[in-house]
Amino acid sequence: MLSTQFTGRRLWITALIVPPMAFMCLFLVYPILSAFAYAFFEWRGLVRGDFVWFENFRRVLFEFPFSERTVNAFVHNIYVFFALMILQNGVGFALAYCLWRDLPGARFHRIAVFLPVVLSTVIVGLLWKLFLHPLFGVVNISLRSVGLGFLAQPWLGQDSTALTAIVVANAWHMVGFPTLVFLAGMQRIPGEILDAVRMETTSEWLIIRKIIWPLVAPSATVVFTLLFVGAFNWFEMPYIMGGIDGAPHGATDVLGLYFYRTAFGSMSASAENFGPGSALAVLIFVFIAIVSSFLTLYLRKREIQL
Repeated sequence: MLSTQFTGRRLWITALIVPPMAFMCLFLVYPILSAFAYAFFEWRGLVRGDFVWFENFRRVLFEFPFSERTVNAFVHNIYVFFALMILQNGVGFALAYCLWRDLPGARFHRIAVFLPVVLSTVIVGLLWKLFLHPLFGVVNISLRSVGLGFLAQPWLGQDSTALTAIVVANAWHMVGFPTLVFLAGMQRIPGEILDAVRMETTSEWLIIRKIIWPLVAPSATVVFTLLFVGAFNWFEMPYIMGGIDGAPHGATDVLGLYFYRTAFGSMSASAENFGPGSALAVLIFVFIAIVSSFLTLYLRKREIQL
């Protein structure tokens, strides 16, 4: 009887584990390993050529025009990471604090803040393209209606504002995620600690800096690491709002767009080039894996220090 129950339990556990593992291997592990293999071969369209060792990596990093585009896209990804750190995570922490303090309408705002997160990125991107339209976009119309018409401009049509505009759209889309993560961390703070601290000081800023922030450090580790991975995997929003070529003039080009354009072609690079494209994908993967690992270890160590 016990043997039958044990066998049935093993079969049940196997049935729960095997399908997701097979799905992960088919759609995640296999493409990653394939990219590693493709990066070491020369490609003529879809036809694999000779084994060329690290030639594709050399071209991506050191040969013009690949090297210039790689650096340009990488710099944009760095800008996106720090901009989202301030806008998305900073605003998320502030919103979480307001919701945690049960300000008026807190229950409604918990839903309202997270609602954009569940929307499709395609919908959000197209919506913000309409908002930022230079003629009938709500942003420029609002500026003109309050007497700030001199600030109205083609936000997505000029180099100086295009990437920032897309960052703002992405922050609006995803700010609900860090908000809820930080809120969950704040709700775990024992009330006795806060009561004791408020008997010593009435400075809310001091309480946030000395008590709340150190106690939500585990939540910050999760949010910061996921933001780093997302910022250097960024593809959907710039693709929808700026196009595959990173318009205008490459001002919104990021590594995800550059990889796709190199591997599968576009208006500016009509021919597929799987060799450099796969090499770029491998470099992105290795960079994200190494830096995110060190970032997580550093933040974990920082949690103990705090």
